[in-house]
Amino acid sequence: MTSDPAPPPAKSALDLIGHTPMVELQGFDTGPCRLFVKLESANPGGSIKDRIARSMIEAAEADGSLKPGGTIVEATAGNTGLGLAQVGVLKGYRILLVVPDKMSREKIQHLRAMGVDVRITRSDVGKGHPDYYQDMAERLARDIPGAVYINQFSNPANPAAHAATTGPEILEQMGGDVDAVVVGVGSGGTLTGLGRFFAQASPKTKMVLADPEGSILAPLINTGKMIQPGSWIVEGIGEDFIPDNCDLSFVAKAYSIPDAESVAAARELLTKAGVLGGSSTGCLLAAALRYCREQTEPQRVVTLVCDTGAKYLSKVYNDSWLAEQGLTKRELHGDLRDLIARSASEGGAVTVGPDDTLLTAYNRMRQADVSQLPVMDDGRLIGLIDESDLLEAVEDSKPDKRFAQKVSAAMTAKLETLQADAPLDALLPVFEKDQVAIVLDGKEFLGLITRIDLINYLRRAA
Repeated sequence: MTSDPAPPPAKSALDLIGHTPMVELQGFDTGPCRLFVKLESANPGGSIKDRIARSMIEAAEADGSLKPGGTIVEATAGNTGLGLAQVGVLKGYRILLVVPDKMSREKIQHLRAMGVDVRITRSDVGKGHPDYYQDMAERLARDIPGAVYINQFSNPANPAAHAATTGPEILEQMGGDVDAVVVGVGSGGTLTGLGRFFAQASPKTKMVLADPEGSILAPLINTGKMIQPGSWIVEGIGEDFIPDNCDLSFVAKAYSIPDAESVAAARELLTKAGVLGGSSTGCLLAAALRYCREQTEPQRVVTLVCDTGAKYLSKVYNDSWLAEQGLTKRELHGDLRDLIARSASEGGAVTVGPDDTLLTAYNRMRQADVSQLPVMDDGRLIGLIDESDLLEAVEDSKPDKRFAQKVSAAMTAKLETLQADAPLDALLPVFEKDQVAIVLDGKEFLGLITRIDLINYLRRAA
């Protein structure tokens, strides 16, 4: 077996932006159609936004607004910020990003590891509010000498990047034969840039919109009416306004995709195709599958793996997080079991044994991001160790003995428990004592309920 020669070494990671691979999906129900995904996750910054970052920075350099040593300011749900950092840091610029608080932990860690100044703001306010991420970014750019507000939502270099690179790549990889391209809208650049390109180069190619349920865009296209925006967990696409760069006239068909369907599609893409995509990829794939199944004649359909799912391991690929969001298909019992995010019977509870060391307990708390651990011995609950117990034990010990102590020496053995059929109100006295609720079914340990678990339950029920 022979292979094509590998490309020569690139001079910079900037030279690796674009020319991403295409994969035809197998094993999916695509009706009479063939479905292809373009792996924008293969860009050096891990997303399609590397393309527009390079385009917008180079445009600002060309018009003189961005000078050597200057500061790039942007409002972003993450990937545009990562792209700007990927390009801007290599070019020697300072990067300041304003991001909504629903952004995944992995993206924030990635940005800060690159030396980016990340300012986190509220995701529950709209345009015009001082804490709205775009308004805050624009204000900061005005106040910082030498700063440029990139503004992906209005910057013409955004759609221009897709018209110049993404569109031609898709058409070439598909041998000039593309019936539909399924995209999402965050800033509108992908839709508008690809729409402009295909209108000229392949007029038969339809633009299909994948929109998270709660966003205003798909309802506006399908009904002509502006709805009150809702909320959604998919990151990077969906809007509560129409960006200047978003030309909805290119859209031939639009789908509103519920979060649960987006998550399921993203996870199916991993298990069936071995492709790790993010939450927006799941939304696009779900819409593409709907479109394909609705067709009566064969079509060649393309969608995008917008970014890598490695940025969403704590969310989309975290069963406990999905349970907290009410996005898992779990059996409901109509009692306190429905509030347990980490079920012991399903293997989700993070526990420790009495003979484990305090170092083990500490590491498990940190790894699972929890403040307390049930102590289990031969399948029986015999105690609970929390941060206070851990701190007290290590403070009172000699330095060389602190974390070598056994959990049994520090745990609380006298436990107040609740039966699963106890009323919801029974949780409040437990929380008032600054404790966690320990739920049993008879003598069987089912799991813990914390304040945030109750809050999540009440939010889902609202």
